[in-house]
Amino acid sequence: MPEPLLTQSVIAFVWDFDRTLIAGDMQAPIFEAFDLDEGEFWAEVDALVGYHAARGEMVDRDMAHLIHLLTYVRTGKLPGLSNDMLRELGARLRPVSGMPDFMAATRSRVSEIPEFRREGITVEHYVVSTGIRPMIEGTVFRQHLDGIWANTFIEAAAPPGFLDTSPTSGAAAGITQIGMPMGDTAKTRAIFEINKGVNVDPSLDVHAPMAESRRRVPLRNMIYVADGASDVPAFSILNAGGGKTFGVAVEGADDAARVEQLAAQGRIQGMAVGDFRPGSPAYVWLMDGLEQIGYEIVEERRQALAQVPPAAD
Repeated sequence: MPEPLLTQSVIAFVWDFDRTLIAGDMQAPIFEAFDLDEGEFWAEVDALVGYHAARGEMVDRDMAHLIHLLTYVRTGKLPGLSNDMLRELGARLRPVSGMPDFMAATRSRVSEIPEFRREGITVEHYVVSTGIRPMIEGTVFRQHLDGIWANTFIEAAAPPGFLDTSPTSGAAAGITQIGMPMGDTAKTRAIFEINKGVNVDPSLDVHAPMAESRRRVPLRNMIYVADGASDVPAFSILNAGGGKTFGVAVEGADDAARVEQLAAQGRIQGMAVGDFRPGSPAYVWLMDGLEQIGYEIVEERRQALAQVPPAAD
């Protein structure tokens, strides 16, 4: 007899951040605050892998922007850039149209449908980004999110012998090292942490075998929304696992062409301009996807419970 799916009632939206929830790159306020040329920084980042390769050194392309940002801090171009400052600068980031109201609207939608209320269906929102976590934490999205996966920085690294010494206090000079890296393939790990519930129960091991019926959020209950090449591994996993994938483009030819290419390659199931106001194509597609998943949960519950034998007389 199949096990009733009495615990798999969460529908999870998984969002990229740059050019998905905001129109551009989140780092822009950093360069504005320090009066630096953003274009020059990104040109250097694009050339960084080749620069080090010519010297017999290997640099992860996903980490190049973080490495160069730390170089800017160390050389005095971004003096005193700290995690708290990054959160403050994150508050300057402006969401795309319809956000974050759309996130609240999804939670309201499931509460309005009687069958969904009866089955205890809920909605969660996560950001999985190759950007900077403290900046995301400083945005208007923070109160709407159930979790964030993104790059982090350390300010004061633990020194050799720190286990035998008393902790020191005092103001740090700014960020000094990468704490938790988040590249393209790390996004897939985040998906499986949501899938297995590691984010709500850290005692679980994301690598441990777990029956599909025991996973907190089945892949088929996820909707992944993003804009670019860094999301291809995640798109692939969701498509193979029965989830929904949606590409968004900020107004502009380059963004549109990139997302259209993803659609042509079969990597996404739908696409639209990143406008999430009621009635927009993105709003309609994603709300329809939410309801489809909800009714599938209801039907799976009905079928599972229908196979429970009646009580003996």
